[in-house]
Amino acid sequence: MFEFLESIFGSSPYPSQNREEVQRLLGELLRIGTTDDYLSERPGSPFNSQCRHTRAREIGKRFHEIGGLRLMEWAHQRVRRKLGPALASHLEYAWAEIGEWMS
Repeated sequence: MFEFLESIFGSSPYPSQNREEVQRLLGELLRIGTTDDYLSERPGSPFNSQCRHTRAREIGKRFHEIGGLRLMEWAHQRVRRKLGPALASHLEYAWAEIGEWMS
């Protein structure tokens, strides 16, 4: 439904030329949440020294490059809707210090 409204009102949080990349990265972000989580109790691959998933952070940085905070919030809402509030809160912390994102 949101995508339908975006197409009508032109309120997409990212440029149309980035649509495929954003959708691919969102799918990857959802898979990470499902398989690994965005946080760990211990550092070590695929988590950094702060126990944050390194690829999830890379995706967050790319979202920020493409569409700034607005795109990051959009992606976070999709994670929340598909994976639930617990994993969404883990993503919030995993993305801390990326652009204007605050956990």
